[in-house]
Amino acid sequence: MSRFGAVISGCEGLRVTAEEKALFRDTKPFGFILFARNIESADQVRALCDDLRDCVAHDAPITIDQEGGRVQRLRAPLATEWLPPLDQVTQAGVHAARAMYVRYRMIAHELRSLGIDSDCAPMLDVARPETHKFLKNRCYSDDSQAVAEIGRAVANGLMDGGVLPIVKHMPGHGRAFVDSHLDLPRVTVDRTELETDFAPFRALNDLPMGMTAHIVFDAIHDAPATTSATVMQMIREDIGFGGLIMTDDIGMEALSGTVAERSRASLAAGCDAVLHCNGTFADRQAVAAASGEMTDAAQARAEAVLQVTRTPQPVDIEALAEELKAF
Repeated sequence: MSRFGAVISGCEGLRVTAEEKALFRDTKPFGFILFARNIESADQVRALCDDLRDCVAHDAPITIDQEGGRVQRLRAPLATEWLPPLDQVTQAGVHAARAMYVRYRMIAHELRSLGIDSDCAPMLDVARPETHKFLKNRCYSDDSQAVAEIGRAVANGLMDGGVLPIVKHMPGHGRAFVDSHLDLPRVTVDRTELETDFAPFRALNDLPMGMTAHIVFDAIHDAPATTSATVMQMIREDIGFGGLIMTDDIGMEALSGTVAERSRASLAAGCDAVLHCNGTFADRQAVAAASGEMTDAAQARAEAVLQVTRTPQPVDIEALAEELKAF
């Protein structure tokens, strides 16, 4: 198998441009991510996914943020309009894990029908009183054990539907009181207290892919987790995560430097791939050039990811929808 580029890239519009095709053919990103700007109709999304995979000549994972509520890129009529995750969990009460399994099994069905085979979920950040509003209602609970249980249900729902889950934001974003899209969050609690944040990630450390948090943990290192070799080593050795690790969007303002400098720093710290969501074509070129090919270890993890995708199990979507209404 040829070596993958250490990038998961976005693209600009509804179809792949000639410039993008040339770039993707040359640099062979491991995967791609879609946003609302890439979505118009079912046939168009399927054609876009086919074109992206053709560019790189491998069965590239194509992912999307389809959490529900404010963070869902696919909207009606192409997909169900979902409650924010925390609202769904609250509504379901003691049946939260089953409700979230059903919900994400339905999401998987909708994604696969469009050619999308990955979702940036489950989100295992533990809600706190100080959690910023950009994240708060995307959380599943303020209890670590409940987050792990519901997160496992989310992952199982996706995988049973043939969709790869991506756990985020490692090793925990719940204590952030600023939005990392705009600023760098800094967490000042001691290492022992952080165990409640890390616990859900440890419980789901067998999942195939994970995404980092652009957040500083003063008790561990003074650099953002994404660019900290110390934090990345902790994720591998202490939390025990063995899957492919991608950055959160390398263009977010929590990080400093150019996108090329951020890309090099994150890979040097131990990330396997750089996630580049938004930016100009020149930015895409810069990220691809800075990231280069995957390391041997990253390549092995990427190849393992491609072996994980399951054929969707037969399911009665209408029956699942009725079940979810009962919670």
